[in-house]
Amino acid sequence: MTNRDELSSAAKHKLIEAVAREKNPLDRLPGIYDSYKSSSGEEFKLYCRAKADMDAKTLKWTFKLAEQNVGPFYKHLKMGWQPKIKQSELNKNWARFLVAQNQQKQPVAYTMFRFDMDDGDCVLYCYEIQIAPEYQRKGLGKFMMETLESCAKIWQLEKLMLTVLNNNENSLKFFKALGYAKDETSPDILQEADYQILSKSMLG
Repeated sequence: MTNRDELSSAAKHKLIEAVAREKNPLDRLPGIYDSYKSSSGEEFKLYCRAKADMDAKTLKWTFKLAEQNVGPFYKHLKMGWQPKIKQSELNKNWARFLVAQNQQKQPVAYTMFRFDMDDGDCVLYCYEIQIAPEYQRKGLGKFMMETLESCAKIWQLEKLMLTVLNNNENSLKFFKALGYAKDETSPDILQEADYQILSKSMLG
């Protein structure tokens, strides 16, 4: 199935519902996505879990890492840093987490994502990708995004989408280097939003 335009809205919703019911939607991926080895030789194990299967300690860690990494960017915006809202987002029942652990089995990076319909498209929406500062620039973030892209493709979804703050220049450069571009649903200049929506086609 290569042309999503041929699917009816009802068929697309059924597709999204089917993947959302999967306990681990990454199970269909090749084993190469279970672990990552950096150029310096560090090895990381990856696992994917629904929010309901995440332990409380790791969920708490996801919030603290988000606060550390993106809290300062929010503080420079009119919306400010709103910890209760961020904590609520990370505790959504539909949330999926892809977590990377170091060799000491400590979590060092995660992505939070979901399967959804967006403007008529079947999408994998990445809400967060956070990497502990000492593990950044090792290729881990790129590998985790490639894992999500492979997941989207194997389930025949149309796009991978994400949201980035306009003042987070490093994140914008990171995603654009991976081939992401401003989505047609992104706020225009007149809306004066503090963020933009990026996407990448998973078709073809």
